[in-house]
Amino acid sequence: MRELPVVTKNLLAINALMFLALLAFEKMGIDLNSILGLHLFIAPDFRPYQLVTYIFMHGSFSHILLNMFSLWMFGRILEQVWGPKRFLTYYMLTGIGAGLIQQAVQYAYYCTELAAYTNVNLGGGMIVPMAEYLNMWTTVGASGAVYGMLLAFALTFPNERLFMFPIPVPIKAKYFALTIAGLELLTGIGNHAGDNVAHFAHLGGMLFGLILIYYWRKTGKINGPYNF
Repeated sequence: MRELPVVTKNLLAINALMFLALLAFEKMGIDLNSILGLHLFIAPDFRPYQLVTYIFMHGSFSHILLNMFSLWMFGRILEQVWGPKRFLTYYMLTGIGAGLIQQAVQYAYYCTELAAYTNVNLGGGMIVPMAEYLNMWTTVGASGAVYGMLLAFALTFPNERLFMFPIPVPIKAKYFALTIAGLELLTGIGNHAGDNVAHFAHLGGMLFGLILIYYWRKTGKINGPYNF
């Protein structure tokens, strides 16, 4: 940890502490993910600060492990290239942007599929009011920012080779990012509701990352042409 750049190191520490807090509060009957996770803006439990706090919350050990490995893998390199201030700005804005895209997609689904109903049948004879059902839509995780970092790495080091499970051969970063984005888009459009993954939030992190990098390069705040 001592060799990590300061922002990456502190982001790893904050995420780890928040996950430990989640586990500790669960034993007291308090669900921090319900309080700090991102609810749909029309849900009773929504609070504006959740657009920030949800980035530091995770749903399981495997969830935080994968995100923190990606943060360590890409974050330390981007921070060394951009500097701590710009990297932190990028990380937070792509995370918030991912949350905004997730809000838009969820609201579109609500308007087209649920707005006409006052109650929702969850199966097994369990019927809940719409407001209670909307409170169940909770988004957590740093994945939006992580996908933003993947895009930034691919634009900065497009020909750097990465491994993508389960493919046993290295793939150039630019193809890796395009493949991941394509899979997320196809899976999201396929409406795999049962996988409990915010695919459009991932794409939102990449979209906001692309906009930021384009703006910074156009204004000369960071260097490097697009090498795709």
